[in-house]
Amino acid sequence: MAHDIAPDDIVATDADAGQRPPLVVLERLLPFLDESGLGEGEPEFTMVGEGHSNITYLVRRGDARFVLRRPPRPPIPPSANDMLREARVLSALEGRARVPKVLAVCEDESVLGAPFYVMQEMEGLVVTGSIPPEIDSPEDRRRMGEELIDALVEVHAVDWRAAGLEGFGKPEGYLERQVRRFLGLWDHNKTREIPAVETVGAWLRKHMPESPPSTIVHGDYRLGNVMMAPQSPARVIAIFDWEMSTIGDPLADLGYLCTLWVDRDDPPLGMFELSAVTRGDGFPLKAELLARYEERSGRSMTDIRWYQTLALWKAIVFMEGNFKRASSGMSDDPYLKSFGDGVVELAERAEALTRGA
Repeated sequence: MAHDIAPDDIVATDADAGQRPPLVVLERLLPFLDESGLGEGEPEFTMVGEGHSNITYLVRRGDARFVLRRPPRPPIPPSANDMLREARVLSALEGRARVPKVLAVCEDESVLGAPFYVMQEMEGLVVTGSIPPEIDSPEDRRRMGEELIDALVEVHAVDWRAAGLEGFGKPEGYLERQVRRFLGLWDHNKTREIPAVETVGAWLRKHMPESPPSTIVHGDYRLGNVMMAPQSPARVIAIFDWEMSTIGDPLADLGYLCTLWVDRDDPPLGMFELSAVTRGDGFPLKAELLARYEERSGRSMTDIRWYQTLALWKAIVFMEGNFKRASSGMSDDPYLKSFGDGVVELAERAEALTRGA
């Protein structure tokens, strides 16, 4: 999805910058593109996606077309929006999983004010609020769900050590660290007392399962973060948004995917329902997705409710942090200011999950 670009997002020189720091200063970016062999002449920028997290531009420069990924404007939360980390895992997965090719990486923060990278443009369809007509048949809807699982199984099957990702994460104690970290983040992020968040955190600690062998973990794996081929039959051709990736428990990805995947009879998730299209006829049910993953990966689904609860609880903590940033004036994104009531609703839903409801 393309969006208009505000005049102060991209400026020709530092002298043109307004009160907000620009996202791109051409006089600093163009030498980097030249050195990297990425087109010639003046570039054209189109923003892709909603831009609530990292910023993604489709760039046209001469005969070249490519995608630039950079963090949002500061302040950037600690350990978030790490473009160098995202570029590293994409490079490691090239030829091993369905990912775009990294074309250039810039660690020099003086160029755009933060590290960024450039990747190849992928041509296909992204399913968010509606289904493109090219793949909107009952057969293609089912294939979308099946392909989503198959692509995830491929990621989890990659030998991460052989891929050069030694030290990318800490495989041992992944779940314990996740719960401890997000309890700490809740203390930092919360703007009010929400007892259900504390209750769910305690339940997660008490019922923590034993992890299977560690794999690459995407961290934000869902329908809206993959690209389908531009025509039927539906097929995943690229997985995007790897900023949260690490080495850890693969079932964390599956729990997250199934938490955001809504069956046709599920109660509404409101503003947090990111893939409402899956309510439509033809899409597999969550139970079918889990069965396909279990069959193709060989991993048991015995504790999947725990992983789904973890995913929902982590989303609550993140969203409260975004709400805090927006309500305190640290973010100029009006969408984030609307999270207040939604966080409470999600906390109640997470608490119900701990009871098996």
